[in-house]
Amino acid sequence: MHTKAMTTLDSSLQFASLTQGTQAIELEYQRIAPERETAPLLVFLHEGLGSIAMWKDWPAQLCEQTGCSGLMYSRYGYGRSTPRPDNSPKEPDYLHEQSLEVLPQLLEQLGEDGKKRPIVLVGHSDGGSIALLAASGFSDKLQGIVVMAPHLFVEDISLRGILVAREAYEQGFLRERLGRYHDDVESAFWGWNATWTDPRFRDWNIEEDVSRITCPILAIQGVDDEYGTLEQIRRIKELLPHTELLELEQCGHLPYRDKEAQVNQAIVDFLKRTAR
Repeated sequence: MHTKAMTTLDSSLQFASLTQGTQAIELEYQRIAPERETAPLLVFLHEGLGSIAMWKDWPAQLCEQTGCSGLMYSRYGYGRSTPRPDNSPKEPDYLHEQSLEVLPQLLEQLGEDGKKRPIVLVGHSDGGSIALLAASGFSDKLQGIVVMAPHLFVEDISLRGILVAREAYEQGFLRERLGRYHDDVESAFWGWNATWTDPRFRDWNIEEDVSRITCPILAIQGVDDEYGTLEQIRRIKELLPHTELLELEQCGHLPYRDKEAQVNQAIVDFLKRTAR
């Protein structure tokens, strides 16, 4: 049972004007507890079908429990952000673009350069991969990263889960549910589904990038994750022995919902251990 968070959520969505490649885009963002100006900033990076709204109240709950400030945003093609112009697959390096070009632009525009206060990236699924890639490029600006159900490479179980989601979308009920969270649900769904099932994406792999990370890492995954095996986070540990692992029994692809208390406590402890 959730308790009502006392943390201040800036109720008005704001928009940042950025560029992605040659495309001018508007990204919706929302701050949590903006009055905590010197507290560490948790930057929430959503999943492949996610948005600000789809996080629901978990980011505010986590910020309340940790005493941190927070920043949520919806990537290009998601939520209230600029939709993609068509439903074609993205390029296989799209997560690199999000991590190393778009995210730094957004943080710079919002005055969050990692110098005035610590930054911790908190990513789920595709957002976990983005957090890893970002840390491979600018670990020095981060207190650490928390990744939940991240992807380092494509597995058969991932593709099976994605095809099940496609069937649910084409039958209508998943489309209806996602439509509550995205201005252009076609843009959101096919930008994810068509990309991951594109033959060009089958060999996608970020292990080399991950090996360059120097900041602290907490990697979390459910034993029953329908989109990936534990080999994803165990491989992070093999590449980077300083990684902390949390493997959760009776937990699927959404650790922050399935095992919220354990996940939150693990993040609280991680932030204390890595405090600057």
